[in-house]
Amino acid sequence: MLVTIASVFAVSGIAAVLAALLVVAQKYLADYGECGIDINGDRKLTVQGGESLLESLTQNEIFIPSACGGRGTCAYCKLKVLEGGGPIVPTEEPYLSPEEREGGIRLSCQVKVRNNVRIEIPAELLSVRQYLCTCARIEDLTPDIKAFRFELKEPANISYIPGQYVQLYCPAYDGTGDVYRAYSIASNPKDKGVIDLLIRLVPGGICTTWCFEHLKEGDDVRINGPYGEFRLSATDAPIIFVAGGTGMAPIECMLHEMRNTGNQRQATYFFGVNRVDELFHKELMHEFERDLPSFRFVPVVAQPADDSGWTGETGLVTQALERNMSDTSKHEAYLCGSPGLINASIAVLAKLGMPEENIFYDKFE
Repeated sequence: MLVTIASVFAVSGIAAVLAALLVVAQKYLADYGECGIDINGDRKLTVQGGESLLESLTQNEIFIPSACGGRGTCAYCKLKVLEGGGPIVPTEEPYLSPEEREGGIRLSCQVKVRNNVRIEIPAELLSVRQYLCTCARIEDLTPDIKAFRFELKEPANISYIPGQYVQLYCPAYDGTGDVYRAYSIASNPKDKGVIDLLIRLVPGGICTTWCFEHLKEGDDVRINGPYGEFRLSATDAPIIFVAGGTGMAPIECMLHEMRNTGNQRQATYFFGVNRVDELFHKELMHEFERDLPSFRFVPVVAQPADDSGWTGETGLVTQALERNMSDTSKHEAYLCGSPGLINASIAVLAKLGMPEENIFYDKFE
């Protein structure tokens, strides 16, 4: 018995010593001091070494898109690192093509600033701004989707291209760290003083849990943006929209702009949900149908209950797409939703004759 107790104390003592050594090592051996970041050869930052390149830039209000909170899983935060980034780490490898590796492209969330670094940032990202807002309205849309309206305070106005997204800042709570999460803009672009977001509750999701359980009307919030290349082309080609759930957001924004500008392009919108109670913004879609004579909204319910009274399209949204469309070779498609939805939609559109270069999408990871 005494031997067992002594062994326990010995192991505990060794663990305590190792933990203390780790703390000392992190404090002294990993102290990289001040490091310089040269941006595009015409702007220089001085930062404390040891943070990721993404975090160092964010702390200096240079906002690089990142949908995964810096975990290295979304690959949105790619930058060209010309000097000082160190070797590519294993977490980056799956997201970098041979051409990108040769060109110095890195995931900025995985590059540690341990010495002076020289990087290139696209000019459009240098114009991204941070906005202080008030949460003006929270509206329940479905059992797990809410609409959030943020009124801008400083600056008071924002301009963006329909289809783009912003990053919402989620402060630390209940032992979590602070994070940014990306959400597509759903609002009417002519209302430059507000941003509307559609957010689905993800079980265990840091930001969505904060939005649903902690964020209240009247609270101050921060966003930054806009970001993204998802947008309508300038052609007259007929449009096929396909979305599911909160993938409604960028499509809704595009439809607002089509109505604002009197855009007469033919457009059909296939919107898929699992149950009837997951349909939302039906009235708004009917308004678009009224104001845009060439627009048609096709809601699709995968599994309507027997007593739901649903008489519309059923099954998968891609099945409804295939039933309702024939030759799509002259169309353009704009898709938004999960990777599974995007991939399945692309397969059906290709089967219906749509060229790959006519398919545009925003894939929610």
